[in-house]
Amino acid sequence: MISQIVFIVLFGVAVYFFIKNVSRIRRNIFLGKEEKLNDNPSLRWKNMGMMALGQKKMFDRPLSAIFHLLIYVGFVLINLEVLEILIDGILGTHRVFKDYLGGFYFFMIGFFELLALGVLIACIAFLFRRYISRVPRLVHKDLEGFPVKDATMILGIEIVLMGAVLLMNIADRELQVSGNMPVSGLFAPWFMGMDDSTLHIIERVAWWSHLVGILLFLNYLPFSKHFHIILAFPNTWYASLKPKGDFENLPSVQQEVSLMLDPSAQPPEGYVPPESFGVRDVYDLSWKNLMDAYSCTECGRCTSVCPANITGKLLSPRRIVMQVRDRLEEVGRNIDSHGKAYRDDKDLHSYISAEELWACTTCNACVEACPVQINPMEVIYDMRQYLVMEKSESPAELNSMFTNLENNGAPWQFSAMDRGNWTKEG
Repeated sequence: MISQIVFIVLFGVAVYFFIKNVSRIRRNIFLGKEEKLNDNPSLRWKNMGMMALGQKKMFDRPLSAIFHLLIYVGFVLINLEVLEILIDGILGTHRVFKDYLGGFYFFMIGFFELLALGVLIACIAFLFRRYISRVPRLVHKDLEGFPVKDATMILGIEIVLMGAVLLMNIADRELQVSGNMPVSGLFAPWFMGMDDSTLHIIERVAWWSHLVGILLFLNYLPFSKHFHIILAFPNTWYASLKPKGDFENLPSVQQEVSLMLDPSAQPPEGYVPPESFGVRDVYDLSWKNLMDAYSCTECGRCTSVCPANITGKLLSPRRIVMQVRDRLEEVGRNIDSHGKAYRDDKDLHSYISAEELWACTTCNACVEACPVQINPMEVIYDMRQYLVMEKSESPAELNSMFTNLENNGAPWQFSAMDRGNWTKEG
């Protein structure tokens, strides 16, 4: 009975804090501007199925895709075994499904063990890629500090969780469970000859380690890049269905220009002149941009295909998304400490430099490469609008073009009267 009470208390506390932290993230996301992205639901469900569930973009790089798929499938399916652990913990039973499922039960356990072994191999392979072969996008300067520790910690937790499952099965196999457990059977000889009390202690330690590890992992997710395990699904469902590179005129700018060009024009009923243009801070981004920030896997595929980054410029699309998330987290902490109306003396431009923003060629390579359909270019483009339209800060080359457009109606430095002169040459 004491064991059941401890289990229920631990589970309840873990779920409470998980819900609290997810609610905090949800609040932060909806600090962004409203954007309607619920058109064509059938196409959106299809897109989510291919991108989040089917991991279509991952297979652009088959080796890492196979290892990632092992971890992904293992994470999803092995948690079916966790359901049995939860029931056993609450009811005080032991392997409650065994008597109901008969021989099929051991088929499932055998399958889960093979998956657990696959996850172990995949985690070791990912650690090898980070620390031995040192894949460039995984050791990039973007990842210095916490991101490196975060990735390593998650892989370590996965290894511990899978090891605990296998150790629990090995001990239980020798102690009281008869059935085919393919992976446990390989290691069973190491445990032969142990007395029942020792096996029981090993089995219970492994059982509780697996349970506590899952609850800790659950509550670590909201602070980790691995929250994409959850957000990948809504993020791909709400992804833009427009062709890449399709830009819209800002309605506020279009309205202001229309009123300026026609002095007799009347503003629409309820018209409120815009207070600002472009993106100064996270409040000016859409809620989907902010969901993108929390959905980032930090895989670096965007940065690895960015022509600006490849040619040595400062821009890294991954860093742009990570900086949006860091700024959003800071804004969230300010709200927690001082209330929703509080504003500090920083903005998103304190995190992302003009040099990074103007290095972007708006080629959409980063958008095309992202496995969960994040759009770093949209953030860059909107932040550049702020620099031009609010701060009048743009490169000299653009200033020259703006002057020509204003004076000549074209980007070139000659009047409209001279545009056809080239036809007279020769």
